[in-house]
Amino acid sequence: MSETQLNLLNYFNGLLNPGLFDDYAPNGLQIEGKTHLKRIAFAVSATQDSLKKAISWGADGLVVHHGVFWKHQGARTITGAYGERIKLCIKNDLNLFAYHLPLDGHTEVGNGVALGKALGLINLSPFGLYKKAYLGAKGELPTPISAKDLKLKLKHVLKHEVILASANEDHMIKSIGIITGGANNDWVKAQEDGLDAYLTGEISEYNWHDSIEANIHYFAGGHHATEKFGIMALMEKVKKDVPALEVLFIDSENPA
Repeated sequence: MSETQLNLLNYFNGLLNPGLFDDYAPNGLQIEGKTHLKRIAFAVSATQDSLKKAISWGADGLVVHHGVFWKHQGARTITGAYGERIKLCIKNDLNLFAYHLPLDGHTEVGNGVALGKALGLINLSPFGLYKKAYLGAKGELPTPISAKDLKLKLKHVLKHEVILASANEDHMIKSIGIITGGANNDWVKAQEDGLDAYLTGEISEYNWHDSIEANIHYFAGGHHATEKFGIMALMEKVKKDVPALEVLFIDSENPA
């Protein structure tokens, strides 16, 4: 590993502190590429689409929330569509950095706090304790609004359709807990903290009924849509802290 690679890896590790998290993916440099890094792209997921766009831009590295290795998938052959992702990195000497849970709960550039800021929440604080670390953020709306109006606000901010599970969409909401992505079962943490509402990316059939019966307003705004905010916040911080690097955010069409 070159000094340039190591410096960037140390920067990310020092900022995001992956050692705090009991994660189900390896955080850090997942695939080692070229030794000199000048252009760094950022994306939610390391898909063929984002990898090809990064390579087309001339990126030396790609930083993502969802990498290419997951513990629950076990050992995998580098074949088929999955293998193409690995080969794109190797053939093009592209460094792949991935940070999963560390990018969810970070208090400055995390998905939860970044989305909370985009919604204009105040009094933001860590939310959703998972083992040793928090996975999201909670906060308050400056002025309470109805559940149905918050749904419209979320649709505008996320640029994505929003599902709302609510016993009464006219009820006023002041406080909300956020854990982005696929944290559909963690709405109970909002109930435990005495919050009015919960925001995540996905919702299962049983979450609909359970949250309504518990009087929690449950918003599901899309896994990908809710997790763009952290990686973009991280990119902006890198842009400020390491001005020598060129950066680019790569978005992908993903309604899920």
